[in-house]
Amino acid sequence: MLVERLLRIALLGSSWVMYLLLILSVYSIAAMIERVLYFRKNSGDADALADALVEHLAKGDKEGAKNVATESRALEARVIGPAIDLFDGGPEAFSDAVDGQFGRCKKDLERGMTYLGTLGSNAPFIGLFGTVIGVIEAFHQLGDGANKAAMGNVMSGIAEALVATGVGLFVAIPAVVAYNVMQKKIGVIETNVATIVKQITAIMKADRAQRDTAEREEGDGAIEISTSGVFVPLARTNGLPLAEAE
Repeated sequence: MLVERLLRIALLGSSWVMYLLLILSVYSIAAMIERVLYFRKNSGDADALADALVEHLAKGDKEGAKNVATESRALEARVIGPAIDLFDGGPEAFSDAVDGQFGRCKKDLERGMTYLGTLGSNAPFIGLFGTVIGVIEAFHQLGDGANKAAMGNVMSGIAEALVATGVGLFVAIPAVVAYNVMQKKIGVIETNVATIVKQITAIMKADRAQRDTAEREEGDGAIEISTSGVFVPLARTNGLPLAEAE
């Protein structure tokens, strides 16, 4: 009973599968065009952006760095710019701010990617499904008659079924190519962001090391009057007189 019902559905033909693939291809093309326009609108020189940010932040000019990020069209600037406010918080705070901002921007970067990846993976199977239906219909016609006309209908049905597989591949290949290209683009942006963060945090760490060195030198030069009235240098490490620190 169940087999007969499924056979009745299969005998409806494979034309609807090709119409489905056609509709999916339209959405696929729309998604690809939207992604191309998005990345073109938000493209910029990441190396020039990095150099400008490092130059301003090395001087402690946060406002200048924020202006550079605001004026840049690069997607990297949208990630780095808001995190500059936490520049004085240290490398850890700055890195966390960048990671959080990149997580928000990644939603926009990956918009439409799931659809393209899913379509690229499954469109050939949809076409193959149409081929199977077409072959079932063709052999059913062959079973209903043994004359030459029936044989001609069988060949026509098999040819139509094979077209469904071809259409599935035609829809899948551009979707897979677009998906891989966009993934590569997102990876480049992520690498650029990580590189810029490394450069900026290196400035922070160098500045912190210089301050620590200056404080250590000032601490080593400090003196304290002991109970005996003798001036004794203080040890920087624990604040005790050097004699006691030893």
